[in-house]
Amino acid sequence: MFKKVYTQQYPFDYYPPQPRYHGRHVLNRHPDGLEKCVGCELCAWACPADAIYVEGGDNTATERYSPGERYGAVYQINYLRCIFCGLCIEACPTRSLTMSNEYELALDNRQELIYTKEQLMAPLLPGMEAPPHPMRLGEDEQDYYTVKTQAPLQTGAPQSTANVAGKPITGHAVEVGRHGARK
Repeated sequence: MFKKVYTQQYPFDYYPPQPRYHGRHVLNRHPDGLEKCVGCELCAWACPADAIYVEGGDNTATERYSPGERYGAVYQINYLRCIFCGLCIEACPTRSLTMSNEYELALDNRQELIYTKEQLMAPLLPGMEAPPHPMRLGEDEQDYYTVKTQAPLQTGAPQSTANVAGKPITGHAVEVGRHGARK
């Protein structure tokens, strides 16, 4: 009560948000670059604001985007509707969708606040190859969901490099609701 009040001079004084802050969504990748999203549409069903639109596509032998039978061919999040509740994160069975700490989502154009799959995908890190390509971590999709193949992702590398405003993102994707996750 007797402390001096300090007014943050945003954007010149930038304080990063708390680690568990629910910010912009990120679609993650497997260590070889394949997408984790299997196009199941559970995130869209769980969204109370109807902000997510997903269309699944089928993988073929020549074009493989995810280790499963299907992948998310079209993925959109309308940030004009999103209430950042995190229910979509809880519904994702493959842990494909996470939320970063990025909160600077204000734009002049309403159309630019509908993020597409290309804007939501995590960048390719060193050692990853852009899909489509064959599975590299094993013969079947079960090999992709073992602890051994996910070990490189446990280091907490940044999920993207810049937001729409061009400012670097320093936050890490936070997996919500996995308090007792098995190791």
